[in-house]
Amino acid sequence: MGGISLNYLVRRLLVFFLTLWVAATLIFIIPRLAPGDPIAAMVARLSYQAGFVENSNLIIEGWKERFGLNDPVYVQYVRYLTGLLRGDLGYSMARFPSTVSELVGRALPWTLGLVGVATVIFFVVGNLCGALLVWNKTPRMVRVMIPISMMFTSIPPLLAGLLLVYVFGFLFKWFPQTYSYGFGMTPALTLEFIANVIHHGFLPAMAIVLVTFGYWALGMRGMMITIEGEDYMILAQAKGLKPFYVLYRYMIRNAILPQMTALAVSIGTLVNGAVLVEVIFNYNGMGTLIFTALREQDFGLIQGTSFILITTSALAVLIIDLSYPLIDPRISLEGR
Repeated sequence: MGGISLNYLVRRLLVFFLTLWVAATLIFIIPRLAPGDPIAAMVARLSYQAGFVENSNLIIEGWKERFGLNDPVYVQYVRYLTGLLRGDLGYSMARFPSTVSELVGRALPWTLGLVGVATVIFFVVGNLCGALLVWNKTPRMVRVMIPISMMFTSIPPLLAGLLLVYVFGFLFKWFPQTYSYGFGMTPALTLEFIANVIHHGFLPAMAIVLVTFGYWALGMRGMMITIEGEDYMILAQAKGLKPFYVLYRYMIRNAILPQMTALAVSIGTLVNGAVLVEVIFNYNGMGTLIFTALREQDFGLIQGTSFILITTSALAVLIIDLSYPLIDPRISLEGR
């Protein structure tokens, strides 16, 4: 299995499933600690919109019975875990009869696309910039421009999104300020729709990239400085190998593994930042869906969206962890 032992694989899978169970339990408990009654809040919103809701007390009790909120907490917990094992995330209380799976199914691809593209961009650009800062063949202009561009690292994603909206959306009007595609368009695998999605998603992706790539550049720079004085680097230079070949095969390849570890550790933070960015741009992703669920105290939707995001992050960490031997053949994960 390419250096990955069965023992190591089993242990990693056990940690993965244990993480999901702990996350599911916390997701079940935390919303119920918040003050307020979700059903009463839903009826209050209806009363605000319609002016009056007749027999509101009967409606509240009926909906509590329908969603099982009158059952003991342990019964609700067992029913909740059983539903997760079946892949059933339940119903949305605020958007009944829509199921959480339907709502997540419409929002998740947008978030995966946004976070996935932004992650590839800032990881590649950040590590490349860090490597160029150390490489002695890098032009002087590049050495000056990279540190200047890293000043955006100190800006939170929320403020970066607002800044990009104001400059490129409001002042120059180069990019749309909100939503993930144009009004009136029907999602389809056509060049017109794909181009429209890229146009709408550019600013949200840049809001994540600008505030993130600097960390990876600094981390890569530190690793490259450490590797620069190694014996195999001196040997490669003595053999007369081309500078770019030495940069790629000897320096970057040996420095990238700790960066992969850091990426696995920071995936949860990246997802949190993307959630805030989606709210700023009113993007049709999981961030906007979670924000709406929290505002409406929709237990089912809060549990479902949070669990899906945690599962996605844990799965990404598992994949990165198992990919180490493919990145560096010297690593043999045999459980020793």
